[in-house]
Amino acid sequence: MAKYLKQAKPRPKEDLSAVRETVRQIIEKVREEGEAAVRHYSQKFDNWSPKSFRLSAEDIRAAEKKLSPTMKSDIDFSQAQIRSFAQAQMDHYQGFEVETVPGVHLGQKVIPVASSGSYVPGGRYPMLASAHMTVLTPKVAGVKRVVACSPPVKGEGPFYGTIYSMAAAGADEIYCMGGVHALAAMAYGMEGLAPVDMVVGAGNKFVAEAKRQIFGDVGIDLLAGPTEILIIADDTADPFIVAADLLGQAEHDPNARQALVALSRKTAEAAMAEVERQLRDLPTREIAAVAWRDNGEVIVVDSPEEAVAVSDAWAPEHLEVQTADWRYYLDHCINYGSAFLGEETTVAYGDKTIGTNHVLPTMRAARYTGGLSVGKFVKFVTYQYATKEASAKIGAVCARACDYEGMLAHGITCKIRTERWGS
Repeated sequence: MAKYLKQAKPRPKEDLSAVRETVRQIIEKVREEGEAAVRHYSQKFDNWSPKSFRLSAEDIRAAEKKLSPTMKSDIDFSQAQIRSFAQAQMDHYQGFEVETVPGVHLGQKVIPVASSGSYVPGGRYPMLASAHMTVLTPKVAGVKRVVACSPPVKGEGPFYGTIYSMAAAGADEIYCMGGVHALAAMAYGMEGLAPVDMVVGAGNKFVAEAKRQIFGDVGIDLLAGPTEILIIADDTADPFIVAADLLGQAEHDPNARQALVALSRKTAEAAMAEVERQLRDLPTREIAAVAWRDNGEVIVVDSPEEAVAVSDAWAPEHLEVQTADWRYYLDHCINYGSAFLGEETTVAYGDKTIGTNHVLPTMRAARYTGGLSVGKFVKFVTYQYATKEASAKIGAVCARACDYEGMLAHGITCKIRTERWGS
């Protein structure tokens, strides 16, 4: 029986009606007024009203010159890892054709979307790694036109590291604008910016609501909430590492969620004590302490089977396994965004450098979807063709199927072919 040593505070249901209305108004204004509306909101929210929101080649070169050689090398290394894994994923998506009965041929083609928009958030931290994940991935998928947007440092302009990351990842157009108006501009267009077919990327609750409202007019990746981590640990786990990894996610946001599923009370208590010790000196304590206090959970279970059940019910964005036999959990856990197996890997690797994509499902969405990948940017489309003899045979069955449903005009299209080519 699972036992809680620490439980998250109950969260009152948030009233998002004001957020929804604000987002609706911004989107509508951008649809109607284009760049004038974008400029209005950019000035209002970011104190930013440049001559052009689109960055020139000169702007991009200037941003690159601000990078230290080490920073540039690290960005290039991270993008090489992400590109390599995305290409390996793409190599496993294949078209095919089969003959299901003599003369009937069915096939599948893999076609990338024509254009996509990548939103790279700024906010509390400049998330330049998001450029790797949301720009490079569609380029590997074969998307011909990738537009990238990121908000300015308030009143100052674009963050140079993010700009270089978007350019190095292959963005065809780069704009310095953020928030709801940036997503609306990508979805519906403005002067000099043609609409895209998909919009992807993380952001705050306003960005998430904007994606919800533009979905249907464009495709989206997923609706993300506050970040999450769940760690399964047994007595072989190092409490120091467990605590550090819990706090690593806690620093994201006061609403970030963390859970430790421990296979013994001893492990749980040691990790909890270590969290409190590390918090005393943590540079981002102001945020992490609130997230741990309000949203941290510690659960003691009696068996690996019970640990799997708790984890799958939680359906975490990030699952870390620090046990003697992590392969058991790889084989049995089914609900998670990405798994980090053994103490040798940590969520930060996936966030920044190791090669997997960090845009992942939250809020238990891992029950029904995975994270961002090249697969989000391709369409699996089907086709069919048949010989005259096969068409007559299929047509006879299909005509009767249409009649069963009362769709008589459908049936006629089948009977024509049966009468024309049947024996």
